Amino acid sequence: MPFNRSVKIAPSILSADFADFGREIAAVEAQGADWIHVDVMDGHFVPNLTFGPALCKAIRRHITTVMDVHLMIAPVDPYIDAFADAGADILTAHVEAGPHIHRTLQAIRGAGMKAGVALNPGTPASAVAHCLDLADLVCVMTVNPGFGGQKFLDMTGKIAELRAMIGDREIHIEVDGGVDPSTAPQVVAAGADALVAGSAVFRGGSVDNPAPYGENIRAIRQSVA
Repeated sequence: MPFNRSVKIAPSILSADFADFGREIAAVEAQGADWIHVDVMDGHFVPNLTFGPALCKAIRRHITTVMDVHLMIAPVDPYIDAFADAGADILTAHVEAGPHIHRTLQAIRGAGMKAGVALNPGTPASAVAHCLDLADLVCVMTVNPGFGGQKFLDMTGKIAELRAMIGDREIHIEVDGGVDPSTAPQVVAAGADALVAGSAVFRGGSVDNPAPYGENIRAIRQSVA
């Protein structure tokens, strides 16, 4: 994963057809996805249950780009090795999920993955100020995590603050929640370079009719050109 600040679009499979992940991933990659975003939720840290390491391992062989795994779980540390074994390229943990984010980020990198740290909407940028040297990605939540299809919360001030804090470090700023052609320009202008989009990508298409996926991805990309 060579680092660059070009805008990456990361469709979230939370909005895909759960019964056909392999073909959904192939379709959305063929239509221009840069990363594949996997939302892992535990029903404890967030009010929803989704996927675990076994699902990630099963879909890994279908992903030719980047498997971007977002852990909305607590605790994180006992599961790091399992997600490494599943083939995650990036593993992101929430700063709110435990008391030792430094240890968590060190463990993620130690397991051979890129380390991400996520911030809920109510958490300030300063919460990650002292762990940026251990991070490869900062994920700014623009919805309260737990469900897809929520309304975008304006976190552009936080994104801009993080961009200034990061400076010339090779750290991606990812935005997750309510990203579409109307909100993408705001977050990219503030400093984001990775855009997670679920319903905004998968809306209107299917594995048998994937053209709308490409149209949706191009619409987001063109909005920030």
